[in-house]
Amino acid sequence: MRNTLKLVVVSFVMLSLSMADEPKFDYRVLATSKTSTMEKEMNEAADAGYSFAGVMGGESSFGGKEVVVIMAKDSRNASEGKKKYKLLATAKTSTMKKELQEAGDEGFDYCGQTVFESAFGGKEVSLILVHDSVSKNKRIEYRLLATSKTSTMQKELREAGDAGFQFLGVMLGKTAFGGKEVISVLKRVAN
Repeated sequence: MRNTLKLVVVSFVMLSLSMADEPKFDYRVLATSKTSTMEKEMNEAADAGYSFAGVMGGESSFGGKEVVVIMAKDSRNASEGKKKYKLLATAKTSTMKKELQEAGDEGFDYCGQTVFESAFGGKEVSLILVHDSVSKNKRIEYRLLATSKTSTMQKELREAGDAGFQFLGVMLGKTAFGGKEVISVLKRVAN
């Protein structure tokens, strides 16, 4: 009887310990048609311990043309540093290059990208960046490549790779003249 009781207690303790190690996740779904609202909501979620998990832009069945961001909280990472998010959205490649590098100078790192389609029919290339308190003094150099020819993109990507830039993502954007261009985002940590 005593051995059976010990076995039950040990089994209960082992089961409790194994369950404590299993990850639990909580999610927040953020959806809006305004970039400024999305950045605000992402930072509110970050203040509550959530981190960026994914993004999708386009038409949703529940809200028309909007961007949907998923924020996740992992129960095992409760002690992660404070995060701040920045959402860049523009229809002009030159503006995106400037704003992206300014954010890189402040230590913001790439998270994700989408094309943000406004209710008025405009399409903006959108990048989501994060700055965490753990990597305070990191400066990131970004390179944004934009061209309508894939052969040109191949050449520019190869040159950027030779210069130490890491590829992050690619999307299709609209030019100021109504054409389409392939846009690639790359980075390297600056010394």
